[in-house]
Amino acid sequence: MTEKIGVIGAGIVGLAVARELATTRGAEVTVLEKEDRVGAHQTGHNSGVVHAGIYYPPGSLKARLCREGVALLKEYCAHHRLPYEEVGKLVVASTSAERPRLAALAERARANGVPGITELDALGLREVEPHAVGVGAVHSPHTAIADFPAVARRLALDVAELGGSVRLAHPVRAIRETAGSVEVLAAGRRFAFDRLVICAGLGTDAVARMAGRRGDIRIVPFRGEYYALAGAARDLVRGLIYPVPDPRYPFLGVHLTRHIDGEVLVGPNAVLALAYEGYRGYNLRNSWQILRWPGTLRMARQHWRTGLKEVHGSLVKGAFVRAARRYVPELTASDLRRTEGGVRAQAVAKDGRLVDDFAVDVEGRVVLVRNAPSPAATSSLAIARHISGIVPALVR
Repeated sequence: MTEKIGVIGAGIVGLAVARELATTRGAEVTVLEKEDRVGAHQTGHNSGVVHAGIYYPPGSLKARLCREGVALLKEYCAHHRLPYEEVGKLVVASTSAERPRLAALAERARANGVPGITELDALGLREVEPHAVGVGAVHSPHTAIADFPAVARRLALDVAELGGSVRLAHPVRAIRETAGSVEVLAAGRRFAFDRLVICAGLGTDAVARMAGRRGDIRIVPFRGEYYALAGAARDLVRGLIYPVPDPRYPFLGVHLTRHIDGEVLVGPNAVLALAYEGYRGYNLRNSWQILRWPGTLRMARQHWRTGLKEVHGSLVKGAFVRAARRYVPELTASDLRRTEGGVRAQAVAKDGRLVDDFAVDVEGRVVLVRNAPSPAATSSLAIARHISGIVPALVR
């Protein structure tokens, strides 16, 4: 008898999981999505970078699935003629004090099997990015950019062609696990599945509560704001220019990123959002849920100085300009215009720790993706394989 598997969330990860389960398990898959389109949130609100695997601790799930995911995504885009361009990335040290961290980053990248990694001096980095400055850089020539919303749309078509369905405008209202199935109420309809995989992104906590899986980590949303370079200023950046990251945080700092459509983005920052979909403003109920989680306040106590700096960058355009000019000094305030931002679903532990690695829980008939931040889009096809391998097989 054919397995019936439900997937909650039609972002790139949820759709990749659905496709993989339909392909390798022969499952009848139904994807439930509350929005009227696929990839409406994190998938459709990012810089489109296909990460090469430079940053992640060797041996971590992120490191392994990122490297596997790059290869799978590149092949998938080529097969379906979707945009994929290896523009290369420079991670730039702007001061001598950053050199040790830069060297450690190069070693980590090599340990993760990232191809073509080279360490450059001030002159060498300008050969890659003529308008950039710094005392040194790590160059990853195969770091790429892609159109993740287009990938998500193609994955949805794959699911349908494999006999599954993607049901848009189907917000989940209730979940009940019985001895023989998982029942899901969505858009006034009742679905019965043998297994349920939750890939709800910013909605993870709400869906986890419905499924009776509260756990010891929660999603704390961080708003990422962007500026775009205007006019001729776009020509000042060939590919991707990143700062040396602070190892205390999973965020990569304000960087300059060429997008697949030719636009160059500056950002994002990372400001605590007071709504799970807090692209603008706040939501009182969400704010209460976010702030009452003990991990949120413990995180704030540990990192309040950085938090104030990020808020300042949100309120003052000049802070963004200074961050960009640190690497491309020819830029001026008039070269930057505000553009659409995004919200990152960041898992935070009860002790205030920012959860860095991917986190997937399996309990009973439910698989819950608790943490899948960047590089989840890059890794989506590999994450799907990983999840397919740990979804318990149906025994009748």
